[in-house]
Amino acid sequence: MKVSLDYKEFYLPNGLRVILHEDHSTPIVAVNLWYHVGSKNESRGRTGFAHLFEHLMFEGSKHHDREYFAPLQEAGANVNGSTNTDRTNYYEVVPSNFLELALWLEADRMGYLLDAMTIEKLDNQRDVVKNEKRQRYDNVPYGLVTERIAAEMYPPTHPYSWLTIGSMADLTQASLDDVKNFFRAFYLPNNASLVLAGDFEPSEAKRWVEKYFAPIQRGAEEVLRPSPPAPKLDNEIRAEMTDTVALPRLYCVWHTVPEYDRDEAALDFLASILSSGRGSRLQSNLVFGKQISQDIYASHFCREIAGQFQIVSTAKPHNSLEEIEREIWVEIERIKQEPPAPDEMERALNAREAAYIYSLQTVLNKADQLNNYATMQNEPNFF
Repeated sequence: MKVSLDYKEFYLPNGLRVILHEDHSTPIVAVNLWYHVGSKNESRGRTGFAHLFEHLMFEGSKHHDREYFAPLQEAGANVNGSTNTDRTNYYEVVPSNFLELALWLEADRMGYLLDAMTIEKLDNQRDVVKNEKRQRYDNVPYGLVTERIAAEMYPPTHPYSWLTIGSMADLTQASLDDVKNFFRAFYLPNNASLVLAGDFEPSEAKRWVEKYFAPIQRGAEEVLRPSPPAPKLDNEIRAEMTDTVALPRLYCVWHTVPEYDRDEAALDFLASILSSGRGSRLQSNLVFGKQISQDIYASHFCREIAGQFQIVSTAKPHNSLEEIEREIWVEIERIKQEPPAPDEMERALNAREAAYIYSLQTVLNKADQLNNYATMQNEPNFF
């Protein structure tokens, strides 16, 4: 399978990278902006800022000092943003004739957000984030495990040792100046990549991008990238948590490789062969064979500076985590001795390729993938 997307690329004098991919199949355009900043750019005691800005960026800027969603949603747009450890992205999928509006709004919050930021807005969104943490982590079954795993797997100074949502104590203590200084350091045209994908006329789109983004000043200094040593455990760690959940659950976690390492694909395939589908090794043994697991799945999660391989299984009533763990190790030892059969490899490859191709059917996903490759590999067409 060979995938390639036609695109044009240029840079503004302030360092903003702009990537244009035409797709005239439907009269819509995806505006997709990535900032190369996430929670790994924070420091202990000052966590949660990147995710906080995912919220603050929708609260108004100098020339549109009111809620961001309204003018775009009135046009029928799909608007949102997301933050992870390594990047923050904002996107609008708009009818083609509203592209200029989306570009103007996106540029205004890049260049002039701080002009409209107040302590009232900060306090409001600080409370929104705290409520989000209660909903997503504190008050859901097994929700506290992710934070515990991060703390156990990484030393306290490593930027993956805290959650992207950050510490609620850190957010409470953050001053308006603390938050503004974080924005000044990272939300810069020379730390961003803008992709337009969809139904637009390139020369017109370029003219609008230059009109609205070019006046924004680049950062005075280059953005520093955290590069801590590869995390390593000197010995096995075993930890136990108790909570009000119906069934016990086992988490087995290993350090692996950063995103785009040569071993990433092999570990992705290993996860699929172990647990994807009824015929996979762990499911066929623990869920359908011995019937000791309610569910089991393996996953490989790579990030910019480190990765994790994880096997998670929930016990069936009256079964123990100890017997589940024994059977997991049986399958791990077996795959060391018995390499995957050709049909296992083919199933894993076909599922991965199909999911990848299906994901490229929308202009938003195409824009996101181009931005991913541009930001993490400096090559938009890294397909």
